[in-house]
Amino acid sequence: MIGKKENNYFEMLAELVDYSCDAANLLHSTLVNFNSNEIEDKIKEMHEIEHNADLKKHEMMNKLAKEFITPIERGDIIDLAHQIDNVTDSIEDVLTRIYMYNIVEIKKEALEFSNIIIKNCDVLKEVMKEFYNFKKSSKIQKLIIDINDLEEDGDKLYINTIRNFYLNSKDPVELMTWTDTFKYFERCCDVCENVANVVESVIMKNS
Repeated sequence: MIGKKENNYFEMLAELVDYSCDAANLLHSTLVNFNSNEIEDKIKEMHEIEHNADLKKHEMMNKLAKEFITPIERGDIIDLAHQIDNVTDSIEDVLTRIYMYNIVEIKKEALEFSNIIIKNCDVLKEVMKEFYNFKKSSKIQKLIIDINDLEEDGDKLYINTIRNFYLNSKDPVELMTWTDTFKYFERCCDVCENVANVVESVIMKNS
């Protein structure tokens, strides 16, 4: 049985995912209620979430550096913390691209993507709730598969969206800005899957 001291690592990983969920929800609400005059404020709000996530990760790394025994391999804990941090960072990157390119009108496909990102983060949160008890969990493998499926949904949306833009848009600036921005949307799905892959690897090594 994993003791309370060791449980803290799983809890702290779950807290890191909470920041990813906050970032995903902020991105979606910003896009749904998009106002280009408010984008700088939203960037600041997003950066605050990302900064607090970094502080939480550093706190976890400091704790880890002083521990002799950990519930799973030290390297796996570090890898998971970095991969989860990448999720929050990649969501911030999307909003940064919208600001950088001075996008003033949001495409419907962007809303579809932000919905997928929210679903990804919500499922990751469920994965982390189950992770501390991964040897007995009856749900965690299904949740990992759900994240794999969402990554495939993101791939399909990205391919179809970019194809449609190149078929229908005659504006080279629009093509350039949205091609790059959607690349960052799609990356959010990839990094969520990376977290799930590390979790699955840990389960395999410890089963």
